[in-house]
Amino acid sequence: MENQQKVKNLIDLRVQAKLGGGEKRIGSQHAKGKFTARERIDMLLDDGSFEELDMFVTHRCNNFGLEKEKYLGDGVVTGHGTIDGRIVFVYAQDFTVFGGSLSETMAIKICKVMDMAMKMGAPVIGINDSGGARIQEGVTSLAGYAEIFERNILASGVIPQISAIFGPCAGGAVYSPALTDFVLMTEQNSYMFVTGPKVVKSVTGEDISTEDLGGADVHAGKSGVSHFKVVNEEEGILLIRKLLSYLPQNNLEDAPILSTNDAIDRLEDNLNSIVPDNPNLPYDMKNIIHSIVDNAEFLEIHRHYARNIIVGFARFDGISTGIVANQPNFLAGVLDCDASRKAARFVRFCDAFNIPVLTLVDVPGFLPGSGQEYSGIIVHGAKLMFAYGEATVPKVTVTIRKSYGGAHDVMSCKQLRGDFNYAWPTAEIAVMGAAGAIEVLEGRAIGALTDPDEKAKFITEKVIEYNEKFANPYQAASYGYIDDVIEPRNTRFRVIRAFQALQSKKLVNPMKKHSNIPL
Repeated sequence: MENQQKVKNLIDLRVQAKLGGGEKRIGSQHAKGKFTARERIDMLLDDGSFEELDMFVTHRCNNFGLEKEKYLGDGVVTGHGTIDGRIVFVYAQDFTVFGGSLSETMAIKICKVMDMAMKMGAPVIGINDSGGARIQEGVTSLAGYAEIFERNILASGVIPQISAIFGPCAGGAVYSPALTDFVLMTEQNSYMFVTGPKVVKSVTGEDISTEDLGGADVHAGKSGVSHFKVVNEEEGILLIRKLLSYLPQNNLEDAPILSTNDAIDRLEDNLNSIVPDNPNLPYDMKNIIHSIVDNAEFLEIHRHYARNIIVGFARFDGISTGIVANQPNFLAGVLDCDASRKAARFVRFCDAFNIPVLTLVDVPGFLPGSGQEYSGIIVHGAKLMFAYGEATVPKVTVTIRKSYGGAHDVMSCKQLRGDFNYAWPTAEIAVMGAAGAIEVLEGRAIGALTDPDEKAKFITEKVIEYNEKFANPYQAASYGYIDDVIEPRNTRFRVIRAFQALQSKKLVNPMKKHSNIPL
């Protein structure tokens, strides 16, 4: 009988733990359109796969009467389970317990699953819904954050780290997601900022709402802190599962290879005419991407941020591949500070996790102007160059149209160890466009002409001459900088064949403690 009572006590304690802060607070969470920590984990993981850890942990604080209020689990649910049969470690902050605020013991729980994830070589997913540090605990709460940050840093490039912001994330709490590989936020219910609207108002006098200061629209479209913006938590959880399908478990493995019925030699005749005859007219690079990848499936990263460049994951013959592509449909595909940073970080992620990179080029150059220079376009452009030059994964580049000046070098050119560099017959590879080049090359001769008609005729002739020489890929091909000029409709086949040839690629960078990328 005594043993049975002990079993009953255990069952009762488990029921108590699963209620978090109680039915009333759970109801309040649901009323806000939010799920509880355990509901989120159940939605994320394969059915019945979750194994919870540290369910009976409670806080150790005796300040401000907190010793009279304790909850099993202390505001975070931690453990492991599987997604599509692959093990992952997960923690989800429970807003029903002290507003999800971080305590010493909550940090210990989170650090435990992060340490396990590192030992097992498995991804870690953090679901954030917290009011910040638990003020009653003072410096031990701050120390807890730092313990988490250190693990984020050591895990970077070793295991994939994903952060879902499903509620508030403020103050020191924002830095853990910022250190992870991918961040997603929900519309309306999530926000991130270092200091809230009240502090901003008192310090700077600026009157701003929570949403305008740190909502999903702000961080997905303006700051770039969030890689994804989703309508609700259900969409966010499906997105995490989708994202993980493109990633390996760790930096020593390759991403899963999926079987596909999409033939590698599928021709796309529409690509032969997709580039406008007028080189100044835009087109949508995403149409090219969808045409050449497996089953037209492309998971775009940072879709709302720096839209002049596209990054994301797709598959070629079932193999996960990162894609970086200029977008002529937005700012003519020019490289600016934000686009350079966005692409550089994505290339470095792919390189860290053994994911090949395809680069599709149509770039007229770097965005000119004092605003860009003052913002550090030199150092931001150097980040992208550094990322490509440092990367040792298979790299295939296809130049679609323009590839001008320093931007040509930056976009995975042959000299940055591009493995296969192809070009469409529409490619233009030169120091600059014809009009600008003629102004420089023939400026004195143009200035000497006084008759407007003669001047216009002279300029037109020189532009035609320049275009005949540079508005095609054959001069670059004559130097071996372009490995082949390919028919656009055959791009899928040539890209897949290139990556097949590169499967056994071995390239090691010089021994060093670490590089000093221009931050």
